[in-house]
Amino acid sequence: MASRKKTWAEKMNQSASHKIEKTDKKFADIPEGATMLVATPRIVDEYIRQIPEGTHTSLQQMRKDLAAEYGAEYTCPITSGIFLRIAAEHAWEQHEQGMPVEKITPFWRMMDKKAPVLKKLSFDPGFVSKQRNKEGLE
Repeated sequence: MASRKKTWAEKMNQSASHKIEKTDKKFADIPEGATMLVATPRIVDEYIRQIPEGTHTSLQQMRKDLAAEYGAEYTCPITSGIFLRIAAEHAWEQHEQGMPVEKITPFWRMMDKKAPVLKKLSFDPGFVSKQRNKEGLE
């Protein structure tokens, strides 16, 4: 029997909690022996919701902010990108189900034209550009 693919809401609301791990080797921009936060989709979603309208925040800035908030030296770059996508897809899913744009997580405040995650979205990235234009971010 094939397993059913999880919805974005299920991925967003999974019960896993964040972890702080010590790296045993150099990993991306993180040196060996550093403490690294592995956040959760919910933590990333809550962070994005705090970004003021008309403000762009980079993935790198979010990683620095979350590491400081959770007492780690770094935040995992891989899961941060994955969780940003989950937050965006979940928000889009909510919008498609009738939630007004003003009520969904404003993920476009973390995605400029160069954001690698744009190419992975299941919906038209034109929505991101439209929202960024509305807020004067492009």
